[in-house]
Amino acid sequence: MNDYIQTMRQMIGHETLLTVGCGAIIEDDHGRILLQKRADHGVWGIPGGLLEIGETFDSAVKREVKEETGLDMKSMDLYGIYSGESGFATYENGDRVFSVQIVFRSSSYEGKLTTNHESKRQAFFHAEEIHENLLNPHQAPFIRDWIKGVSIPVIR
Repeated sequence: MNDYIQTMRQMIGHETLLTVGCGAIIEDDHGRILLQKRADHGVWGIPGGLLEIGETFDSAVKREVKEETGLDMKSMDLYGIYSGESGFATYENGDRVFSVQIVFRSSSYEGKLTTNHESKRQAFFHAEEIHENLLNPHQAPFIRDWIKGVSIPVIR
């Protein structure tokens, strides 16, 4: 958790906090999507995390992808901006958030996949290999859109 979130939580307790998440749909040469199995809840999702104060969207997603996967993103396009009801979440400790998600798409990256304390496993999947019930529910909308091949950018 970054300092901003900690500071805000000291002020507002568990009340709903607006956050901005940045994530990446990363595709390999075979048209598969990279998903990571989270260490905390055991669900699959895309790499990403929260925008920090003063950070740009693209630097945030590149930072998060590097931290979580070991990959360096070279170029990317806007995939979508997601908001609405699916942005609400309550964490196990009672903290509530409303998160707007900025999602990028890339097939231009280099490096070797690694895992860390945030992820148990990383793998590329074809659309038909993805099981809806194993997805992070907060990321399922944009993963579903990728599976369906919707036109981008998605604005919701």
